[in-house]
Amino acid sequence: MYFAALLARTEDGWEASDTELDDVETLSDLTDLAREASEEDTVLVLIEQEDAWFGVVRVDGEEDPRIYVSDAAAAARSSYGEILLTDELLGREPGDDDADLDSLDLDGTEDGEPDDADDSEDDEEEESVSGEIVSHSPVGDREILADLGVSEKELLALDEGDALSTIAEALGAAEVLETVR
Repeated sequence: MYFAALLARTEDGWEASDTELDDVETLSDLTDLAREASEEDTVLVLIEQEDAWFGVVRVDGEEDPRIYVSDAAAAARSSYGEILLTDELLGREPGDDDADLDSLDLDGTEDGEPDDADDSEDDEEEESVSGEIVSHSPVGDREILADLGVSEKELLALDEGDALSTIAEALGAAEVLETVR
């Protein structure tokens, strides 16, 4: 189950709106959606997949969007997460989506046969749709909310289950977020 909301900072405080992501296919689409909410002020797009991962996209006027994703591997398995996981965010060269021999898993196992040699790595990493290994770790701008009252340390310590509520509470926007939840 997914939840997505826009929080726009205005002169009167934060305004929240439930947002539909069905027509959003790229980060650019998501950025445009945020800018429609407010062209000059800070807009936060908050996205979560229940108990799996959450993401924050921050759009400040015409600046490039800033992104934070709590669990890259979990988000890579999600259509909404894939929107946020840009090449830059994952440290890849743009257009590096084509699998080549170096990125293939040539460990000698057959399709569907588990690789018993190193099961501990399975806990740390997952394969994304493009065949690249994506870690179960946070990616993106860890200071994305620092000037709004959520430090890097606090952001990294958030539990996926209640992260958006905790962020909204720190921003003083808990009530407005709950009205669209």
